Order: sequence, then structure tokens, then C-alpha cells
Amino acid sequence: GPHNVLGLEVNEFAAELARVTVWIGDIQWCRRNKYEPAMNPILRPLEGIAHQDALLNADGSEAEWPPADVIVGNPPFLGDKKMLRALGENYVNTLRSIYQGRVPGGADLVTYWFEKARDHIESGKAQAAGLVATNSIRGGANRKVLERICNTGTIFNAWSDEQWINEGAAVRVSLVAFRHHGEPIATMLNGQPVLRIQSNLSGANNQDKFADITKAYVLAKNANTCFIGTQKTGAFDVSGSKARNWLKEPNPHGKPNSDVVRPWVNGKDLTNRASDTWIIDFGISTLEKDACLYEHPFSYLIEHVQNSRSEKRETVAAKWWLHTRPRPDMRKALQGLNRYIVTPRVAKHRFFVWLPIAMLPDSRLCVISRADDVTFGLLSAKFHTCWSLATCSWHGVGNDPTYNAQSCFETFPFPAGLTPADTKHGTETLDSGAIIPIVADELKERARAIANAAHQLNTLRNNWLNPKEWVDWVITPEEQQAGFPSRPIAKPGHETALKQRTLTNLYNKPPAWLINAHRALDIAVAQAYGWEDYTHELPDDMILQRLLALNLARNA
Repeated sequence: GPHNVLGLEVNEFAAELARVTVWIGDIQWCRRNKYEPAMNPILRPLEGIAHQDALLNADGSEAEWPPADVIVGNPPFLGDKKMLRALGENYVNTLRSIYQGRVPGGADLVTYWFEKARDHIESGKAQAAGLVATNSIRGGANRKVLERICNTGTIFNAWSDEQWINEGAAVRVSLVAFRHHGEPIATMLNGQPVLRIQSNLSGANNQDKFADITKAYVLAKNANTCFIGTQKTGAFDVSGSKARNWLKEPNPHGKPNSDVVRPWVNGKDLTNRASDTWIIDFGISTLEKDACLYEHPFSYLIEHVQNSRSEKRETVAAKWWLHTRPRPDMRKALQGLNRYIVTPRVAKHRFFVWLPIAMLPDSRLCVISRADDVTFGLLSAKFHTCWSLATCSWHGVGNDPTYNAQSCFETFPFPAGLTPADTKHGTETLDSGAIIPIVADELKERARAIANAAHQLNTLRNNWLNPKEWVDWVITPEEQQAGFPSRPIAKPGHETALKQRTLTNLYNKPPAWLINAHRALDIAVAQAYGWEDYTHELPDDMILQRLLALNLARNA
């Protein structure tokens, strides 16, 4: 009967509504099955549905769940970045402290329900659970809770990527059912039978130990190379025209505004056309008394940033003129380079682009601190694309792949001798203009082949994006003096056509020259792996098996 239905609800009205709903359901069932429902009273107390927080008690200790046969729920969808704002700093800090070691610090709120349910099942207080989460649970920090579930139990049914309406907004969700290890039962993924479901909610249909890409390890040789760009938190960005005017203005200490104002690039600048947006950047630790000497940029921040930052938590409000996450490790890694590699964190297509060192990358970009065409080619080839799609998470209604520095880059097995640890010791320029890292002599032939193919790919793409017949390149004296790059401006009559020249549009319908350029690069990279049998028809599954075998061997 209804007393077998237990529940936890933090909202008092919603808890009472749930009790009433259960009783109404019981009455409907009785009438449908020719039983007389209770009449005196019609609705009785239902204390099994408790008004309480499901994760924390009022004293800050961990909430206890009652024993149950199964756990079913639709926990709140609240991303890691929004938790502080919605729940408060004290609550979030307590939550992360209590669940430390069980739920990663950067995980979404919904993952705590998955861990609680897993623990309940492991301790024998429940047999199974079925929960809903956003589809981002398949990757990044969120996936760690599914890994724990797979370690102590089994995911036996899942829908990995479904449409859902949450508070009127369309989202993509994953529905996950899991249980303790026990007698084998049918395992279904997206309505189809599979041998097992892995922690990224992909299916495996064989016992090959190399089939489970979630077993890949972070590799030490890939460390300290891939970063997320700066996170500003506030209106630090300004139009290019305003920034160029500031470059002309003097300051009382005699230093130029180009010290703290520079071109800025975010994900949309790569997937679409560059927006000519600049940013005020006082670096890592500039003191307020020094920052204010850059008169116009600092005055702009007083007007547009200071008040909004004062509403943030204390550590963010105190140094309001600085970006909240200026990425000192990234800046250190980029020192001495004249260019670096970036890729959008979220994009329909996985491509990599060069940026001049004078440009500041936004947090929507992943930054690779290398200036050589070999690294660029290895990342742009088919093999890394396959790997990144197998190890990434997914974002938004468009369900776009989300590149993650740790899971996509740091696990990727670069060819032997061409890993990030091998390519950090300087570069040399070939006659073709391609740049290779200083590597062992026996690797130079393969490095040259990759670099030349990558250089050609980049040249052809740039020529398509900004045809010389359509574009003039412009730069002011102040920009030139500061070392900033020139900008493409459409020639009269070509404005509309140029707007359509984006990397997204290019890869939506790749022309023959682009396909051929990528295939030439793929062959050069396959040679570096020693895959003499490689052809363009090699299935992605076989590529992943080979790469995972390399990853596991290097970690051994």
C-alpha cells in the first residue's frame, strides 16, 4: 500500500503534494481493480515521505536515507558553477567536504544522488536505483560517480542521451538504472541489448579488455601542456574600436595601455568569424594601486565590473579588477612561444587553430602550449578526433562534444618520441615554413612529414577562410608597435559572402581539398605510430583499440 512509498523532499509544500498524489494514486488503483478505497479518513498521514534535505542534515552532517527495495528519482539539475550561487557558499563547501573522496569537487549537484544511491546499494539498504541526470554525467568529473557505480555494481539499463524539459527549458538527459553485482540480467542500452554498459554510458559487446575506453589512464608525459583559458567573471571585454582608441591614450606613469588591453578570443570566434573583441587583462597579481595608473581601462572596470563583482563571494569581490581565474600555469607554459594551439571546448566539429601569443584565450577554449606543427598535426589527425569523441562529454540541446583537458588530451597516447614531454625542448623551421620540435634524429623524417602535412592543411584552411580576393588585412600603428596581429576586413561587395566563411560551415560540408589534406595528414601520423597497414577505411573501433592498448602499455 501507500505506506511502502518512501521519499525525501526539501520543499515542504512539494512534500505534502507528493503525499496527496500517492493517496490519489492508491484510490485510483483501488477503483480500477474493484477494491473499496479507505473512506474514513480518505487521506491518512503518510510519514514515509519526509520533509528534509536529501544530502545534508541541518547540523551539516550527511543525511541518512531509509532502507528501500529500489530508489527512483529525478534529482535537481544544477551545474557545478551554479551551485554556489543557488545554494550558498557555506552549503556547497560543507557538501563537498562531507562527500570528499566520493564525489569530485567539480561535479554537478545531481551526482551526489548517484553516489548516495550507490552507497545504499553497496551497504545492502537497497537493491537497485534508477535516476535521471543531464547527459554531462557521461564525462569529466561527473563520470567519476558512474565509475564508482561500475566498480561496486552494474549499470543494467540506460538511455544515454534523451530530450527532456526542465523548468520550461530543453535539456539533454541520461537515464541510468543500476544494481549490485549478482545474478546476470539482461542489459539494455538505448533500447538495445548489450553485453555491458560502461561508465560513459556506451555499450560493449565483447570481452576484449581494450574495448572499454573509460579504462584509459592519464599519462604523465602529457602533463602541464593543455589548459583552460582565463575566466574573467565580469564585463572585462570591450569592442576593438574602443580598445584601439585606448592604445592612443597616455597614462600618468608613462606606460602604454597595450600592457593591459589585448585581443581576446572565445569559442565563437573560432566556430564563427572573429568578433574583433578585446579584453582588459591585469594579469595574475597586479595591485590596485598599480592597475589604476592605466587610466581608461581601470575607469571602465570601475563602471562596468566593480559593482557586479562586489556581489560575488569574498575571494572574487576582493580583487575585482583581476580575472577570477587568470590561469598562471597556462601563462607560464606559454612564455617564450610566438603562437599556441587552441580548440573550442564545445563545438560540433573538433578542429584545432593557431593563435598569436598576443591574443588572450577565454575559458571556452582549451589551450595547448606548443608552437610546432607536429603537435598541431597529431591533434588535427583522425586518430585524436576518434579518441576525443570517445573520451569527451556532451553539452547542451545540440548535444555537442565537449573537449576536456584531462580526459581527452592527457589520456591520449601520442606516438613514441613525439609526446608533449618530447616536444618541449625548442623548435626548428623547415624550408616549407613548417615548424618541427627538436627530437631524436631517427624521428625527424616522420616529424617532417607530419609537420608539412599539418602546415599545408592550415594554409589551405586560412586561404579559404580569408581569400585574398575578398579581404584586406589592416593594422593601426599602435597595434603594430604593441605586437598585435593584423585583422581581416572584407573588401567592398564581399561582406555577406565572407560572413559565411567559418570553420563550422567548412566542416559541415567538407570539400575534396579538405578531405585530401586531412587524409595526407592521417597517413603521416599513422606512419609515426608504425601502423603500416593503415588505410582510410580502418574502422574507428579498431583505431580506439590500438590507441587504448598504447595508453595501457605506457601506464603499466
